[in-house]
Amino acid sequence: MKQVDLEILYNQKLTESVYKMCLGGDVSAITNAGQFINLKIEGVYLRRPISVFDLGENSVTIIYKVVGKGTEILSQMQKGEKLNVLTGLGNGYNLEVSGFNPVLVGGGVGVPPMYELAKRLIKQGKKVTVILGFNKKEEIFCEEDFALLGAKVIVTMVDGSYGVKGFVTDAMKEIDYTYCYTCGPEPMLKAVFNSVKTSAQFSFEERMGCGFGACMGCSCKTIYGNKRICKEGPVLVKEEILW
Repeated sequence: MKQVDLEILYNQKLTESVYKMCLGGDVSAITNAGQFINLKIEGVYLRRPISVFDLGENSVTIIYKVVGKGTEILSQMQKGEKLNVLTGLGNGYNLEVSGFNPVLVGGGVGVPPMYELAKRLIKQGKKVTVILGFNKKEEIFCEEDFALLGAKVIVTMVDGSYGVKGFVTDAMKEIDYTYCYTCGPEPMLKAVFNSVKTSAQFSFEERMGCGFGACMGCSCKTIYGNKRICKEGPVLVKEEILW
């Protein structure tokens, strides 16, 4: 973990409630896809943990949804302003077990960490399929970003107004894959858990206090005992998860 001040390079609105922010500065502590950063926002007590979307040599890009006071303040910040950030948090995904045809499954604001993961897997020569699940067409973001990486992109929507009609698990049934990586709301993660045909890694989005393992506020039960999502997670392997 490293605490740094990062400068906002841009803060762009993607949908009605989703924003994309790029922060410049020392991001050397971030090493794995699936890690997150923890932002100090003036006017709110707790930092806000947000997963890494894209990592550059001297920048980190995040995608966040406005859901409360903290993210509302964040959405109004401008280029040139600075944020105090804890970087290099969480364990991230293990790419070594992906096989040749991994599938990456993201739902809603669980989509962002899939991008850095896809980028790294494709760089290794893997054939990556990305399944993105949204509630309605107006909520879609980053579909083109994944396609430009060279991934096969499948968008699912319950009402069938765009892409494949149904849930992400419906799309998973129609493809062959060697491994699964996923992030999203808990109901989606449970559905993936119950339908996935291989082993898998699940990134959880628990409410956090400190964000680095001190307060125990984000502990969850596993077959190995309690694990802190911010420290031993947010990525857990399917075989250790207890619902």
